Amino acid sequence: MKKATRPEEQSRLLQGQSITASASPDVLLVDMPTKIARILAYMLAPCNSLNRFEAELLGDHCLHSTVSDLTHLYGLEFRRQDEKVLTRFGNPADVTRYSLPESQHERAREVLARMLAKGKGRKEVAE
Repeated sequence: MKKATRPEEQSRLLQGQSITASASPDVLLVDMPTKIARILAYMLAPCNSLNRFEAELLGDHCLHSTVSDLTHLYGLEFRRQDEKVLTRFGNPADVTRYSLPESQHERAREVLARMLAKGKGRKEVAE
């Protein structure tokens, strides 16, 4: 797994500060404690959205379940857009593109901060 090369980006993510569009999937894979936190952090970046194939880059193999958890367990509301994409075999597939409306960003940042605090506590116990 490739590590983030910019120390300031690593430290910002570890401290739970805002995630920007420059947060690449590689950085999120290293710095977010869980799959659900990676997806939420990615969705908080301006103009970001995901479908199930794109979520693979973040280690999520069942994006619909992750979005369902974020909706039902944390009260977040996602925008859903049906679309057709080509699979790696060239066949069209119906998928859903998920995005987080701006109105949900404040709540999502609170949820992510709790996830990061919980993840930090787990790391300290393990060390």
